[in-house]
Amino acid sequence: MRDLDLTTLRLFVAVCDLRSIARAAEQAHIVGSAVSKRLAQLESLVGVALLVRRKHGVEPTAAAHSLLEHARTILASAQLIERDMAGFAQGLHGQVRIFASASAMGEMLADDVAGFLQDAAHRDIQVHMEELVSSQIVRGVHEGMASLGVCWDAVELGDLQSMAYRTDHLTVVMHPGHPLANRPRLRFEETLDYDQVSLPANAAMSGLLQREAALHGKSLRYRVVVSGMETALRVVRANLALSIVPREVVRGFGGGDGLVIRDLDETWAERQFVVCFRDENALTPAARLLLHHLCEAGSALDKP
Repeated sequence: MRDLDLTTLRLFVAVCDLRSIARAAEQAHIVGSAVSKRLAQLESLVGVALLVRRKHGVEPTAAAHSLLEHARTILASAQLIERDMAGFAQGLHGQVRIFASASAMGEMLADDVAGFLQDAAHRDIQVHMEELVSSQIVRGVHEGMASLGVCWDAVELGDLQSMAYRTDHLTVVMHPGHPLANRPRLRFEETLDYDQVSLPANAAMSGLLQREAALHGKSLRYRVVVSGMETALRVVRANLALSIVPREVVRGFGGGDGLVIRDLDETWAERQFVVCFRDENALTPAARLLLHHLCEAGSALDKP
């Protein structure tokens, strides 16, 4: 089969939608005979009749309905190509919205986005970030409220696509006067007899810790519930409770000066973060560039 002509496909779709050659010609600002000629050439090319002429218009055949589905896919792909190439030819513009978990925001995301925006080629791109819990991130990306989401890979992503980003490592953070402060390493079970600082119940980390506590036949003793990691460290510094937070967060908020930090000796203490999105092919050029920048930043950090 010879190459299909995009203009002919557009006219074919218009005729099928409008059920009229005359109206499709008027919409395309060409004469009806030119549309009829293109449709006749298309029928000759595919080898089957596509339209049945009626008194007041046309009716697509069964073959036309099948071709119509393919034509819409081809035209949509052509639009994506045109949009992407325009981005490269005219300079990238636009906004990218990211939903991210508290851990991602507190650890590495801001620095990685800043690095992306410092590239002169990205000077006309705006990136907006919002901190949400993991369930809200997934729902927001799925509903199109954000192009990209950054969360822990253990979160149920549904039909979203994802790419690996960075890892972090959970630690126990305590006041120097805490009874566990002299231990070089700590098992999670050892922390369960002491008051802890918690993130909101719908945060992914809270769910993880609750499940692990249940496996030991215990429940967490939450003394304080906070909305963010920085507040959790302030509570620990006041010697009100211990907190389990990523090592990278502690570093990001000044290294935990005056606090005792011990690695959590558990296989699940190392977490993988991902960037999730609905469909990479449907992302804007700016969003796709940012996606790959983030994933490459994570990959570079993990290399020995």
